[in-house]
Amino acid sequence: MTALTDEQRGLRDAVATLLAKRSDSGAVRRAVERPEGSDPELWRVLCDQIGVAALAVPERFGGLGAGPREVQIVLEELGRTLTPAPLLGSVLATALLVALDDDDAAERLLPRIAAGTTAAVAWAGVDGRWSGGAFGGSESSLSGEAHFVLDGDRAEILLAVADGAVYEVDPAAARRTHTPAMDLTRRLARVRLDGVPGKRLGPADATAALASSMDATVIALAGEQVGAAARLLEMTVDYGKVRHQFGRPIGSFQALKHRMADLHVQLEAARSAAYAAADGALHPSAAKVYCSEVFTTIAGEAIQLHGGIAITWEHDAQLYFKRAHGSAALFGSPAEHLRRLETELG
Repeated sequence: MTALTDEQRGLRDAVATLLAKRSDSGAVRRAVERPEGSDPELWRVLCDQIGVAALAVPERFGGLGAGPREVQIVLEELGRTLTPAPLLGSVLATALLVALDDDDAAERLLPRIAAGTTAAVAWAGVDGRWSGGAFGGSESSLSGEAHFVLDGDRAEILLAVADGAVYEVDPAAARRTHTPAMDLTRRLARVRLDGVPGKRLGPADATAALASSMDATVIALAGEQVGAAARLLEMTVDYGKVRHQFGRPIGSFQALKHRMADLHVQLEAARSAAYAAADGALHPSAAKVYCSEVFTTIAGEAIQLHGGIAITWEHDAQLYFKRAHGSAALFGSPAEHLRRLETELG
């Protein structure tokens, strides 16, 4: 695992410092209760002062031209705090627009995304499969319904995947419905098109671009999963120091020490997997599988080690547990990514 550069550490520290001030547990809970499901003022600061939405956008389109590791660093910090923000959906839209190699579309849309405009990709069907798209038809008439669309009900830029091609559609022409999920910190929506015209972007067969954008997004998600898992493990270790049983902290019992040590080893392996995928040294699906499984394991252990308090609304452990299971299913389950690895790597 390559060490972070001075610039990358500076990026991490800037995001962490801002979130420490603006996105503690209380702020996160207040944000998810807002109509937009997040704090637009915090998103504006993240974009204007740090440039998080511009990281993956090439410089010639108004972005910072950073790499996957920088995007991961930001999402790792957002994952630590469970900050609800439209960055992951913007990462997917950015990666797709870059991979489509359509300069006209890139020149129109990427500067807006870099400035913080929310973008969404309506892709998966009701079965949650991210393959050829949820819609059918042609440029003159697109119909169908996409599910699990990140920030889809409030996005100002909307891309629709239909029969292996990508179309830009007018968000106002779509029927968009927020769909509350188990994980309240992840904004999802259902997008319905009924004979809506669209502008095709890139080639008629965008299979390669779709696969490339998915790889970039699961690499970014792996960083978020590692950040959330790391914070949850820290919370569990801290709880073991203050919760007493039989006259001593429960963290002093050897059995619990071993369990927490094992979780720490798994977490660091997941961090290495996420970084290796960002550096191109590991298949993105491998990172998706391992980071999903480690985060889910840590979440389950944290619930057990906290005891009954962990499943109460007042405690944050249940929020991380829900994020772990929601993230594992997002962009394809670990089982689906394992099948992809078997197909591509034999």
